[in-house]
Amino acid sequence: MKLGELLEGLPGVDVGADAASEIAALAYDSRKVRPGTLFFAIQGEKADGHAYIPQALKQGAVAVVSERPAPPELASRWIQVPAMRRALADAGRRFFGHPEQQLRLVGITGTNGKTTITYLVESILQAAGIPCGVFGTIEYRVGGRVHTAANTTPESLDLITYFDELVKMDGKAAVMEVSSHALAQERVWGFQFEVAVFTNLTQDHLDYHKDFEHYFQAKRRLFEGLGTPPPNWAVINTDDPWGVRLLELPYAHHLTYGLAGAAEVKPSRVKSSPAGTEATINTPAGKLEIVSPLVGLANLANILAAIAAGVGMGVATVKIEEGIANLKAVPGRFERIDEGQPFLVVVDYAHTDDALKNVLKTARELARNRLIVLFGCGGERDRTKRPRMGEAAGTLADFIVLTSDNPRGEDPLLIMADALVGLQRTDRPYIAEVDRSVAIRKAFEEAREGDVVVLAGKGHETYQILKEGKIDFDDRVVARQVLREMGYGPGK
Repeated sequence: MKLGELLEGLPGVDVGADAASEIAALAYDSRKVRPGTLFFAIQGEKADGHAYIPQALKQGAVAVVSERPAPPELASRWIQVPAMRRALADAGRRFFGHPEQQLRLVGITGTNGKTTITYLVESILQAAGIPCGVFGTIEYRVGGRVHTAANTTPESLDLITYFDELVKMDGKAAVMEVSSHALAQERVWGFQFEVAVFTNLTQDHLDYHKDFEHYFQAKRRLFEGLGTPPPNWAVINTDDPWGVRLLELPYAHHLTYGLAGAAEVKPSRVKSSPAGTEATINTPAGKLEIVSPLVGLANLANILAAIAAGVGMGVATVKIEEGIANLKAVPGRFERIDEGQPFLVVVDYAHTDDALKNVLKTARELARNRLIVLFGCGGERDRTKRPRMGEAAGTLADFIVLTSDNPRGEDPLLIMADALVGLQRTDRPYIAEVDRSVAIRKAFEEAREGDVVVLAGKGHETYQILKEGKIDFDDRVVARQVLREMGYGPGK
């Protein structure tokens, strides 16, 4: 495709470079540049793509796209654009022939529940015979291929590349988590969603968004449409006051869901046990009888969201029921670790105070004796949620093990001190241990028959980010290893 053809008609684009140049590839990462590439120099949060322009040109980039004016020496190879990520998304879709138009797009946003809802919707679509790809915090799945998730929501060019791959594998839908960062940075600019789901808004990412209103406005963009009309179906949790605010927007169609109130998708009968959840769900498409291995009210809310998405997409209720039943577990979301020990061990990704409250309330339902929680807080992230997490742990658990999570460049002891401020308000017994492996052992040594031990914060993650760099660390692997060292395990 020629450069002029690729960029023709894009808003505010001035093609100062040779419009007849042949473009063989697009890239925003200089390491992926090959001869014939159009290089997009993005000013990121931590790295500036402009610093890699010499490398990109040396590797064969035809021209550079930037929001900045052209330096004199590159005037003939420079395209200035008013909005970089919009230009990247627009050019990417045009270059790959608009694969997103051949897919039914489902986007899920909110603080908590996104990953579980994504897996539930995927299971519903599979039951309905609609092959789909999944993009989210844990991984990106395209057909039978699994790609490592660098971000919850990929950069637009990566997303388009995956969509192109998915279409070529006869995929018909894509289900994705849409993070507030992705919305604020317009990584999904120009994508027309068939369904958009709002889960909730609780304290997270305020280091980036500064306050709740800006955080909400970022989420709201998915429902307004980013360079497109609003989603055909808006699925909104009206148990959450921020969800109620989203109802002010004009939609072609919307469905509300919730555990209480006047929601259109809500339960009329619920039976919860350690084995899972059974419920009768009222919907505009009729009543559904749900049986799911997922436990707790938070997961019931996730199930309601997935049901509403399925109804909006016109999936038969029997297939929605089947899809809900088929999903046995979500990696790192209330994932049980069983080595034959007399107490229950659960690994969960909960890393906000609200998510921690939800997982501890669910765990309390399963505890025949005490509830023990191990948690830490991430470094270089919103400090204000640390004492809130400490208070949540101390309020709902009987014994707390405070440890390190992903400290990144911060001193883990100072991070723990922030959480300790909230924990000490509750006067609950606790221990503090900075070494997470040792902390897990101490939590298990404290446990007795009938207790529930929750290892919170890292969930599916297989690493820990320290000041020195990333190391291998998986709560699930460490938990099994420690339990076996304590004498449990197969044949014991």
